[in-house]
Amino acid sequence: MNTARHPLHPALVHFPLACWSLATIADLASLWLGQSAWWLAGVLLAIGTVTALAAMAAGLYEFARIGEDHPGLADARRHMLLAMAAWMLYAASLVLRLQGTTLVAPAWPALATSVAGFLCLGATGWLGGRLVYLHRIGGA
Repeated sequence: MNTARHPLHPALVHFPLACWSLATIADLASLWLGQSAWWLAGVLLAIGTVTALAAMAAGLYEFARIGEDHPGLADARRHMLLAMAAWMLYAASLVLRLQGTTLVAPAWPALATSVAGFLCLGATGWLGGRLVYLHRIGGA
């Protein structure tokens, strides 16, 4: 009988990762393409910000399962902090481009927080890879 478990966190992170990455690309493309690109970025930011809550909740469950003496605990803490930073930056970018419930063209602060969120997201993913492949956390 196979007793391996499959944690939910790795399956859920693909949604905010894809949405946020594409949102940053659309943000940068909006400098040349205009409204169609920045509007798409705003929609992707909203979807990514909401789906990230589920991914972070599942990640928090996995984090709580790590023993205090586990050698990967420091990487897990950094991974969690960077994920929260990415969420805050992308949520800020979304808020900065809203007037009420209407998306408007992003100004430089909204674009800058999107790019900063992408940098945090990349570092978060790299640490997530270390957790799985180096420290064997979150797998069977």
